[in-house]
Amino acid sequence: MNIASPIPKHHARIEIIPLIDIMFFLLASFMMVSLSQTTMKGIKVALPVGASGQTQSKKDYVSLSVDKDGYTYFDKEKIPLEEVLPRLLKIHATNPEAKIFIRGDREAVHGNVTRVLDQIRSSGFTKISFEIKSQASSAIPGGTK
Repeated sequence: MNIASPIPKHHARIEIIPLIDIMFFLLASFMMVSLSQTTMKGIKVALPVGASGQTQSKKDYVSLSVDKDGYTYFDKEKIPLEEVLPRLLKIHATNPEAKIFIRGDREAVHGNVTRVLDQIRSSGFTKISFEIKSQASSAIPGGTK
């Protein structure tokens, strides 16, 4: 004989909708944080603005900067132009697929940037890009691309 319990029987329910909302929030948060963690290797220079600029991956790259006074920087380290080629040859020996980003100041003399470009080509690198500031990021104060 079955005797009914006076306590009503409730089945446990797992609500999955709030769990999905929390997971999407965490996913979006982690994506935004990871996008904001790009490191800038070069020194701060006033980049020229270009309309046709495209964002490129900055993984395994070397940054060479030329400031408005004509000084050359190798990943934020000021070096004479004569030391650029030996350093690039050393990097090319270990990683020939590395990318080279040239950051020329807007007011830098064209000849100084061309000399750095010649040093890069002489070392054997083929993946060379000029960094510019896009028109979209130039509207934002301090925005670089």
